[in-house]
Amino acid sequence: MALVFLDANILFDIFEERRDVGLRELAKNHLFCSPLSIHIYNYLYKRKMPYEKLAKIFENLEIEFTPMSGDIALAALSGPTADFEDNVQLHSAAEVKCDYFLTNDGDLQDMKFFGKTKIVDSLG
Repeated sequence: MALVFLDANILFDIFEERRDVGLRELAKNHLFCSPLSIHIYNYLYKRKMPYEKLAKIFENLEIEFTPMSGDIALAALSGPTADFEDNVQLHSAAEVKCDYFLTNDGDLQDMKFFGKTKIVDSLG
C-alpha cells in the first residue's frame, strides 16, 4: 500500500465523474488531499452545504486530509513553481511523506519528483 496524494484536478475528476481515475486501484492505497482542494472545488462550483456527495466520496475512498499550516503556506511562497496552489499541494504531499503525487498537470509531471515524492499521472 502506497501513500498517494491526490492533486486538486484529480479530486475534481472524481467529484464530477469526468474520467476514470481508477477508483479501485486508488482505494488500495492510503490517500491524502489538501483541505485547500475542497475549498477550491466548492468555491468554483458554488456548491451549497451540506453537500452529501462529497462526504460519501470521502467515506468510500477513505481520503485523509493533510494539515494546512502556516509553515506550508510560507514554504509554498518560495516555490518550487510559480503557482501558489500547486506549491501548497506539493508541500502538503511532502509533509505527510507521500510516495506518489497523482496529478493531471503536465507541468508538475515534468518535475518527476518533489523531494522523495514521485509525481505521476496514474498509478499503473
